[in-house]
Amino acid sequence: MKIKHLAAIDIGSNSIRLLIANIIKIQKETYFKKSSLVRLPIRLGSDSFVKNTISKKTEEKIIAGMLAFKYLMQVNEVSAYRACATSAMRDAANGQEVIDKVKKETGIHIEIITGEEEARLIKNNEFLAKLTEQEPNVLYIDVGGGSTELTLIQRGIVTASRSFNIGTVRLLNGLVKEDDWNTMKHWLRDQTNTIEDVVMIGSGGNINRIFKMSGKAQGVPLTREYLESTFDYLQKFTKEDLILKLDLNPDRADVITHACRIYLSVMRWAGADRIYVPKLGLADGIVRELYKDLVEKL
Repeated sequence: MKIKHLAAIDIGSNSIRLLIANIIKIQKETYFKKSSLVRLPIRLGSDSFVKNTISKKTEEKIIAGMLAFKYLMQVNEVSAYRACATSAMRDAANGQEVIDKVKKETGIHIEIITGEEEARLIKNNEFLAKLTEQEPNVLYIDVGGGSTELTLIQRGIVTASRSFNIGTVRLLNGLVKEDDWNTMKHWLRDQTNTIEDVVMIGSGGNINRIFKMSGKAQGVPLTREYLESTFDYLQKFTKEDLILKLDLNPDRADVITHACRIYLSVMRWAGADRIYVPKLGLADGIVRELYKDLVEKL
């Protein structure tokens, strides 16, 4: 048995995550096991999308978070890591300046990746590969704080992919216009109007939480009817009720309804009745890519 420790840092619009994974090699089989996942409620999107810049206060939080991640990786003997920043850092006028400051203060190198690269990394998982073998038409959706990534896979081949500036933090701050919704709706209908039986795979912290609330076993999809009833249910609560009665974190409570609206809208426009939630995201895709790169270099 051979074990490697790899890490991924996902710097999103609503939070920052560190995933440390154990890669276990037994003969010809390779297993990816989560060792730890740390989530920091640092909301870059509230700065970037509203003010077009990352504030000094948020910058200091990022630096403190990266220092903590650095030491956690040292303790866990991580041999390689990759840190990726998405929509909020892309949109901030001083995004590169903040990244340079983080590198100087912590030694952590951060990449700003495109929406297309983000979608490619997120799709890098076994569940998607297996489902695309079983289902002829699969629509992959990842909803973040700043953007929604959509990828249509037909008979195992990516036939369309696009990133839209519709995200939970943007919606929270009233920054998504009707034209943005219409653009996504028309694109989806153009891509799916000639196909039937579209099955969806959803990723993102909010759909994971919604799935957990459903009480369903892993591998069982959520139905569109369930998402519709959940959307109606969530709208009845104030943010305080969502925190106290549904036990949501404060930075989840004010965006989960917006996320549910995005997933539900996409399901309606694509004509999908089921959405699988495999609990995989950007950080998981980064780890798998890191391992692939390490193997190829040997």
